[in-house]
Amino acid sequence: MTSDIVTYTSEDRVATITINRADRMNALNEAVIVGLQEAWQTFEAGDDRVAVIHAAGDRAWSVGADVKDPPREMWQGVPSVGATVSKPVIAAVHGWCIGGAYCIVQMCDLVVASANTKFKYPEAQLGFTGGLIASAVARIPHKVAMEFMMLGEDFDAERALAAGMVNKVVPEGEELSSALEWAGILANSAPLVLETVKQFSLATLNKSPAEAGAISRDQLLTVRNSEDGKEGGLAFAEKRTPEFKGR
Repeated sequence: MTSDIVTYTSEDRVATITINRADRMNALNEAVIVGLQEAWQTFEAGDDRVAVIHAAGDRAWSVGADVKDPPREMWQGVPSVGATVSKPVIAAVHGWCIGGAYCIVQMCDLVVASANTKFKYPEAQLGFTGGLIASAVARIPHKVAMEFMMLGEDFDAERALAAGMVNKVVPEGEELSSALEWAGILANSAPLVLETVKQFSLATLNKSPAEAGAISRDQLLTVRNSEDGKEGGLAFAEKRTPEFKGR
């Protein structure tokens, strides 16, 4: 990890990923998105078996994109979109969770919400969207997803629970400890079974055009930014045969 704006800690094969921007209600700027992408990559490559993502402060999990400093590519911070994540991810959510922040949460495998959680997607009333939210129709009932995406109205914790947006609601301040309890169960479960179940589940879910496009874009950027990509350009400039290493 290159920044303390998103931290990664590990204990008992459980990774805890924290967005640390409480002074800006954890608004998602470029540093946060890059930090999240690095965190997912660290998690995927390491020995931790489950990750819990949460955020600092008590007012908001995240109010979505920072309007004063928006990220270049919001999708890069989303698990299983901006980075391969084959292991379980649990979101521990509290306070406001708005716009692009909900896109991150909806791609987690399990969600524990504080009783003070409020989800909101106001983009239709603001005049912009990245489109990733459309994957909600594959994860919650269609009519509920359309209501959430189009009307921009608040979904409190209980409404989110009834809609299947979260797994359970806990008293305010207990969402992280509750998520870590579940993480402990998963950390001691069979990794190959969990990975297979997650892989099959993601393959079963339909992907929105924005989600499929972002995954493809990530793969293409990986090729472009690889050592081989740089070697190819350098070899062409030096008029020699490139020496590719497959990385």
